[in-house]
Amino acid sequence: EIQLVESGGNFVQAGGSLTLSCAASKFAFSSYDMSWVRQIPGKGLEWVSSINRPGDHALYAESVKGRFTISRDNAKNTMYLTMTSLKPDDTAIYKCAAGGEMGWSVNREWGQGTQVVVSS
Repeated sequence: EIQLVESGGNFVQAGGSLTLSCAASKFAFSSYDMSWVRQIPGKGLEWVSSINRPGDHALYAESVKGRFTISRDNAKNTMYLTMTSLKPDDTAIYKCAAGGEMGWSVNREWGQGTQVVVSS
């Protein structure tokens, strides 16, 4: 059973920064591409970013490109999302998911999420 636990969400003013963490367990983390997705209440999950298994290639949604950075530490079974220049539209529950840009929605394995609220 894949376990993913997100942390680091907070309230922040527009223009601020946050770093989210995703602690993975009970599966071979280093063997999976991984993704961050987000959910706005009442809406579906939106893909944000993905990183490949060794952590040397990343993809980003256009809405976050240049502002967010995804990274991972396979030795610690942990993935990160550093978010800068935050906007109110970034307000959402952020979840880490097993799988890359195309695979996360097929695998359907994600955590409970961590709340990010960006005030204007």
